[in-house]
Amino acid sequence: PLFCHNTLILAVLLGLLWFSVSGSCSFRVRIPPHEQVARVARFIAHQCDWASVATVSSRPPVVGQPFSNTLSVSDGPRGSGSGSPYLYLTRMEASVQDLQVNPAASLSMTLAQTDYCRQQGFDPQSPLCARLILSGSVLQVNGTEAEFAKKSLFSRHPEMIDWPTDHDWFFAKFNITQVWVLDYFGGLKSVSPDEYFQVSPFRKAAPHHFLLHSDSRRHKTTASARCHVVEASGDMKSWTFGLMVVASTFPTAGESQ
Repeated sequence: PLFCHNTLILAVLLGLLWFSVSGSCSFRVRIPPHEQVARVARFIAHQCDWASVATVSSRPPVVGQPFSNTLSVSDGPRGSGSGSPYLYLTRMEASVQDLQVNPAASLSMTLAQTDYCRQQGFDPQSPLCARLILSGSVLQVNGTEAEFAKKSLFSRHPEMIDWPTDHDWFFAKFNITQVWVLDYFGGLKSVSPDEYFQVSPFRKAAPHHFLLHSDSRRHKTTASARCHVVEASGDMKSWTFGLMVVASTFPTAGESQ
């Protein structure tokens, strides 16, 4: 029957549309407006998986001088950022040896670590390639906070689970005392820790809509997909897909061809 035939065509079109969108749409994140400095800071802290951590060196011949190192971080599982960068450390690490003498440190992250700046054509040094600089200290955490740190880090750095067990690993967090953001022209902007922790980096993601358009004169169907650039939680599985079908798309039994 014609109705069954049309239903089959609709199913095939939807299947082709799904695969076409999955392969061709670029799902990108959009940072908050640069006027919302605290939200931008939280956004960067959640998007980045590693940071440059500068300590005061305790190692000859550079005792007392800055010593920068790359360390893996996580402020929470994807979509559940706390704002506090957590670290998985061993006392065998040079930076940790510095921190045992002086826990003061500076931590910096940039969206150049993600696809954002590359997609926008921003050089890593451009003010538009947003960066976050934190001042504070690195402190070991225990109890329930250590459990949260473990979940935060292992969910985003699963390789850590298999790191050598004889390295005396422990969980730590960067205790923030000052926040700086550079995401636009005009120089660094500062944010108080209170303001930083009070905001959320996320806005509810807009759904993706699939739209079937009808040409009633020929009963010819064309399909198109509309991809929204959204502020995302980072978990693409949580994005929802909506479908809107125009009722007159296909002729029903009895309509002229």
